[in-house]
Amino acid sequence: MKKCLNGIAIAVLLAIGSVANAAAVIGGTRIVFPSNEREVSVRLSNEGKEPSLIQVWLDNGDEKATPDQIRVPFALTPPMFRMDAGKGQTVRMIYNRTPQAEDRETLYWFNMLEVGPKPTGEADTNYMQMAFRTRIKVFFRPQALNTVQQMDDAFASLRWSLKRNAEGGFAVVLDNPSAYHINLLGVALVDADNKPLFESESGAMAEPRNSAQLPMKGMKQVPGGKFKLRYTFLNDFGGAVNRDAELTDAK
Repeated sequence: MKKCLNGIAIAVLLAIGSVANAAAVIGGTRIVFPSNEREVSVRLSNEGKEPSLIQVWLDNGDEKATPDQIRVPFALTPPMFRMDAGKGQTVRMIYNRTPQAEDRETLYWFNMLEVGPKPTGEADTNYMQMAFRTRIKVFFRPQALNTVQQMDDAFASLRWSLKRNAEGGFAVVLDNPSAYHINLLGVALVDADNKPLFESESGAMAEPRNSAQLPMKGMKQVPGGKFKLRYTFLNDFGGAVNRDAELTDAK
């Protein structure tokens, strides 16, 4: 029993150490791929003190699918490589010209799996080999939609309302008639002095021509007096942007 417990303790300690040493970083929190481009580059870097083995692949929404099961209109090169400490690697994402939707964005996911080196001096002892996966969104955007004016028009078209939920609370409902994915960090109801009254429990993403609901923390009734909605979204560069909007009546 003591030997077994020692093995478990070693595995836990090594797992903690490996978590601290997970160091592979993707240069950005999202990727926008304009349809008129043949390829885009994704920059990775190793900010740790040890080399890592890196594997990259794309999926179309099923995070449990293995790379050999996935069919996407892109190739990544190189798909697997060693990345030394303090070094970087550029991955090319190449579009194979398989036709995609032309009237809206299509969402894919970029995956990076990092495997650290075997702990030194552990040849005859138990250890746990840890792997760390990072997954970020890839927005394949038709050329006709890749303009600032189109995106401004999309945000102007968003419709916001309040809806009572089954638990007796409220949620903000976003109806997105646009061709873009709207990525929200959160929403808040603010009064005339811009003081927050209620905030959402989390963020959400509204797909093109779809809707999303954001439950509000502790909100059991509609506030009295004048108030408005303030929402925070992520732009193409991963920056947080605040905008105000008007709400329709509670449902």
